[in-house]
Amino acid sequence: MASNRDGDPSLGYLTRKDTEVKLPRPTRVKNKTPAPIQITAEQILREARERQEAEIRPPKQKITDSTELADYRLRKRKEFEDLIRRVRWNISVWIKYAQWEESQKDFNRARSVWERALEVDYRNHTLWLKYAEVEMKNKFINHARNVWDRAVTLLPRIDQLWYKYIHMEEMLGNVAGSRQIFERWMGWMPDQQGWLSYIKFELRYNEVERARGIFERFVQCHPKVSAWIRYAKFEMKNGEVARARNVYERAVEKLADDEEAETLFVAFAEFEERCKETERARCIYKFALDHIPKGRAEDLYRKFVAFEKQYGDKEGIEDAIVGKRRFQYEDEVRKNPLNYDAWFDYIRLEESVGNKERIREVYERAIANVPPAQEKRYWQRYIYLWINYALYEELDAEDIERTREVYRECLNLIPHEIFSFAKIWLLAAQFEIRQLNLKGARLVLGNAIGKAPKDKIFKKYIEIELQLGNIDRCRKLYEKYLEWSPENCYAWSKYAELERSLSETERARAIFELAIAQPALDMPELLWKAYIDFEISEGEYDRTRELYKRLLDRTKHLKVWISCAKFEASAMEEQKLCIQNARRVFEKALNYFRMSAPELKEERAMLLDEWLDMEKSFGQLGDASLVEPKLPKKLKKRKQIASEDGLAGYEEYIDYVFPEEAHAHNLKILEKAREWKRQKLASGAED
Repeated sequence: MASNRDGDPSLGYLTRKDTEVKLPRPTRVKNKTPAPIQITAEQILREARERQEAEIRPPKQKITDSTELADYRLRKRKEFEDLIRRVRWNISVWIKYAQWEESQKDFNRARSVWERALEVDYRNHTLWLKYAEVEMKNKFINHARNVWDRAVTLLPRIDQLWYKYIHMEEMLGNVAGSRQIFERWMGWMPDQQGWLSYIKFELRYNEVERARGIFERFVQCHPKVSAWIRYAKFEMKNGEVARARNVYERAVEKLADDEEAETLFVAFAEFEERCKETERARCIYKFALDHIPKGRAEDLYRKFVAFEKQYGDKEGIEDAIVGKRRFQYEDEVRKNPLNYDAWFDYIRLEESVGNKERIREVYERAIANVPPAQEKRYWQRYIYLWINYALYEELDAEDIERTREVYRECLNLIPHEIFSFAKIWLLAAQFEIRQLNLKGARLVLGNAIGKAPKDKIFKKYIEIELQLGNIDRCRKLYEKYLEWSPENCYAWSKYAELERSLSETERARAIFELAIAQPALDMPELLWKAYIDFEISEGEYDRTRELYKRLLDRTKHLKVWISCAKFEASAMEEQKLCIQNARRVFEKALNYFRMSAPELKEERAMLLDEWLDMEKSFGQLGDASLVEPKLPKKLKKRKQIASEDGLAGYEEYIDYVFPEEAHAHNLKILEKAREWKRQKLASGAED
C-alpha cells in the first residue's frame, strides 16, 4: 500500500487500486447449443418500433380574437428574427420568414424580408425566383416586373430568370414587351437555346421575316454547323428552296475546314437529294470527300455509297466503292506510314482506277516515308515502291523523262557506302538501253561499279558488252571484276572461257595459271576442274597430267584421285597403256590412304569400289581379281554416345576391316595365346 501511494503522490490518500474502474466479470456461457426458439433481427427491430412512445406534439391553438392574433404574430416574428440573427446566411430561413409574412397577408412586411434577404445574397437566383413568384401569385404585376427587371440586370447569365420574365409578359399578352426583353437578352449573346427560344416566340406569332432576321444574327453569334443546318431547315420548312440552298452554300464557304464539316456536307447533299437534284448531291459528296481529312469522313463515305447505290449507274457505284476502299487504305497508312504493304495495296487500287495525277500523288507520298534506320533489311520492301513507280511511269504513263528522274532520285537516295541494290542499277541501265541510249546505260553501270560493285552488275555489264561485240570492253570489265574480287572462281572461269571462245588459247591458259596462283579462292575445285577440262578439250594430255600432279600436291581428296584415274583410263592413247596408267593412279591412292590416312576407311573402301567398277568396264582387258582380294569386310558395330549428363545410349555404325588388318589381328591373337601358355607352364613348374 505504502509503495503504491509513494509511487503516485497525485492520488492523495487514495491508492491506485481504489481508483481502478471495476468492470463486471463476463458471464461464461456453459450451454452453447442453439435455443429452441430463434429470434431474428427483424423481430427485434419490430418490437423496438412497437414499444416506442408516441411523439409529443404541441396542442393545436385556436385564435379567437385580434389580441391573441397580435400576440401570435409578435411571438413568431421574434422567433424568426432570433433565428436570422443566429444563422444569417441560411437562405431557407429567410424564405420561410417571407412566406410566413405572405401567409399573414402582410405583403409590405413580406417584401421587406425579401429585400433584406437579397442584401445578404443577391447572387442566389432562387431568392429572385421565389420573390417574383410571390408577387405574381398575388397579382402584383408591376411589383413582379420590377423584381424580374432587377434580377436580369444583376444576373444576366442566368437563363431561367429571362425565361420566367418573358413567360410572364407573354401570359399577360404583352408581346411587344416580351420581344423587348428578348432583345435585351440577345445583347448578352446567350447559348443556342436562347436564340432558338426567341425564334420559336416569333414563329408563334407568324413573324417569319423577324425569325429570319434572328436566324441571321444567330449564325453570326454561333457560327457552328448545327446553327447553319437549323437555319437551312427553317427555310426549307417555309418552302424557300433557293434561300435554303443559299444558306448551305454560305455555310460551306465559312465552315469547309471545320471539324464538323462532314455533318454539314451530309445535310447539304441530303437537302439536294430531297429536291431531286441528284447531280448537285453527287458533286457535293465528291467535293466533301476531296476536302475532308480521311479520318473524319467515315459517315460521309457510307452515305455516298448508299446514295450511289440508289441513284447512280454501274460506274458511279464502282467509284463510290473505290472511295470507301481508299478511305480504308488512308486510315491504315495514317496509323503506320512505314507499312509498305498497305502502300502497295493503295497504289494498286489507284492504278485500277487510272487517274494519273492521283496515282503519282500516292507514289510520291509512299516514297517520302524513308526507312528510319540505314539497314538493308528495312529497305528491301521500300525499294520496290521506287521500282514500281519507275515501271508505271515508263509503261503506263509513257513519260520517259519522268522515269529517268525517278531512277536518278532513287539512286541518289540509297546510301551506297553502307549498302546498295544491284536490281536498281540494272533496271536503270536496261531502261536506257530500251531507249537506245547506250551511252546512258554505260554511264549508269560505270557508276554502279564505282560506287557499289556487285557480282550481278559485273555479269550484266559484261553480258551487254558481249552481245554488242565489244571484246576489249569485256576484257577491261573482267579485269575490274577480278581486281574487286580476286577470289571469285566464277569470274576467272568465265574470263578464260571468253578467251577460249575467241581461240586465244595462250591467253586462256595464262588466265587459268593466274587464277590457281591466287592465295585464296572461294571454290577452287570448280576452277581446277575448268582448267583440266580446258586442257583435255585442247588435247594437251601431258599438260593435264601435270595439272593433276600439281593438284594432288595440294590436296589428296578422294574425288581428285578418282578423277585422275578416270582421265588416265579415257586418254586418247593405246588402251592397254591407259589401263596401266589408271591402275597406277589407283595404286598410289590406295597406298596414300593405307599409309598416310588409315583413319579414312570409308574413302578407301569407296576408292576400291570405283577401281572394281572400272576394271569391269574394261571388259576382257580388265582384271577384277586385282581388286577383289583388297576389298574390306563390312561390320556393324556399336559405340557409346556421350552427353552432358553422362552416357545417353549406343549408336550403330559400319566399320570396314581390310584383309591386312584382319591378318595382323590374327597374329596378335596367336601371340597372346603363346604368352598365356608360357605363363601357365611357368606357374606349373613352380608348383
